[in-house]
Amino acid sequence: MSINFKLGRFVPLLVVVLCMLYGFANMFVRLSYIFNDKMEDMSFGWYVPIFSLYVLWTQRRELVNVAARPSWGGLLASIPFCIIALLGSRGLQVRFEQIGFIGLCVTIPWTFFGWRFARCFFFPAVYLLFTIPLSTFLDAVTIYLRLLASSTALSLLHGFGIDAVQNGTAIISNGMHPFSIDVAEPCSGLRSLFALMALTAAYAWFNLPTWGKRFALFASSIPIAVLGNVIRIISICIVAASSNEKFALGFYHDYSGYIVFIFAIISMLGVSNLISRFGKERGGAKADKDEKEEDCENPKDFGKTLSPVVLVSTIVLCAVFVFQGSTPAPEITQPPKIVLPEKMKGMSVSDVFYCHKEQCSASFTSTQLEGSRTCLVCGGEMFNISLGEKTVLPSDTVISRKMYEDYATTYRYCVSSVVGGVNKSSIHRPELCLPAQGFLMKESIDIKVGERPFRVIQILHKNGMSSFLAYTFFNQAGVNTSSHTYRIFTDTWDRSVLNRVDRWVMITIRVTSHLSNRGVEISNPEDIKQLTGFLEKLFDGELKEGEL
Repeated sequence: MSINFKLGRFVPLLVVVLCMLYGFANMFVRLSYIFNDKMEDMSFGWYVPIFSLYVLWTQRRELVNVAARPSWGGLLASIPFCIIALLGSRGLQVRFEQIGFIGLCVTIPWTFFGWRFARCFFFPAVYLLFTIPLSTFLDAVTIYLRLLASSTALSLLHGFGIDAVQNGTAIISNGMHPFSIDVAEPCSGLRSLFALMALTAAYAWFNLPTWGKRFALFASSIPIAVLGNVIRIISICIVAASSNEKFALGFYHDYSGYIVFIFAIISMLGVSNLISRFGKERGGAKADKDEKEEDCENPKDFGKTLSPVVLVSTIVLCAVFVFQGSTPAPEITQPPKIVLPEKMKGMSVSDVFYCHKEQCSASFTSTQLEGSRTCLVCGGEMFNISLGEKTVLPSDTVISRKMYEDYATTYRYCVSSVVGGVNKSSIHRPELCLPAQGFLMKESIDIKVGERPFRVIQILHKNGMSSFLAYTFFNQAGVNTSSHTYRIFTDTWDRSVLNRVDRWVMITIRVTSHLSNRGVEISNPEDIKQLTGFLEKLFDGELKEGEL
């Protein structure tokens, strides 16, 4: 391949790459914050692109040998990834931007040097998927991993003779050294799972000869990570039961993760050794067939004239990336102001307060506290939002909550108003947090009060008492829905296409009753009638909406 051939192809490619870096500059900045975010716990993300670049460096000679003529197919394949990246950039959807970037890392080399050249980029590009923040995105998976870890740990603790009970994702013991340990999101094992999967994929790429063996080792990282997380939780509980809770949740909790990860790495090496013993080794990789004559450019002709594919691709891609990098920030609408009624006819109204001590986490109404702000259980300070809401939700999330009790029927309605911030994580489905609190969801129905749809979920407590939770969503633009999927779709459309961030509101109503031991049930028409009547009162002039 002549010098003119190399320069004639690589110079336009370099220009495209520089424009691409400009277009994705904001994505890189956002990822730097994500990698340092304690909630995402993705510090390993910094090493992922370094490894991808190293893999390309090891294939540098092969890249030169397989470079072929430009491909219109590569340019066509780049278009959908450009659209995804552009939508992600406009809507502050960093995951969309990453998918677009990863796809372009394959299709752009395909455009300039053919498919065989692009194949060398496939694994390094796919490996970049480990930089996508999924811990807070996969809340549903996280909750069930937490429940699995806590229930498995509880069973094994009973085998060690430690008396403990499970309450949702929490493990509680009232023995000689009492403790209460909640398997929170950082302890779900999902983050350590991603880190181990990334490490296993890198190890398998260089140390196992076939794709089948590589995939087998990669798949083994999932049970290894889950087992390691269960062992860590058990060890924390044992330390708490044998010494004290403060040491177990402090020093030991912070450093036990490193020990467990070392255990996971040793297990991964052991599994790799077993996998490598199965199957016969091939005498060597089968050499690729030589390029067909028509697939090769004439170096002399290419040095004189610029290929139409390269020229068009350079102009189109550079224009898209420059436009993407110059996209203005989305308009952020003013959040609606929601005021829960201080009075309601025939009902008592009180505020709800929460203890922020993890070992207690009790809640009381202002009526029960009688003007005090001291926890009736542990004596700690009480706050108007729970500890989980304070630590997990973004700071611009606005939460208000009141308890309404009907004098005549003794139905109780705990109403919560959550005004979401700019970050989408301000609001999530109640179905994600209810299992973690120890509640069992039995069934759900949809009702409509006026123009507002509500989803009603039947909840069963461990003590056998049943209640239900009703919720609805609406935004500044007047969209009303009880579907979380529809809300997400609408929000994504507004952010990506309209370049506008609407502020969503979620209203939840938790309904309980002391009329009977059964509580309230969806199958009881009277319970639904009481809920509907309360919602009519709440939204018919009682609950106030307006501009901040």
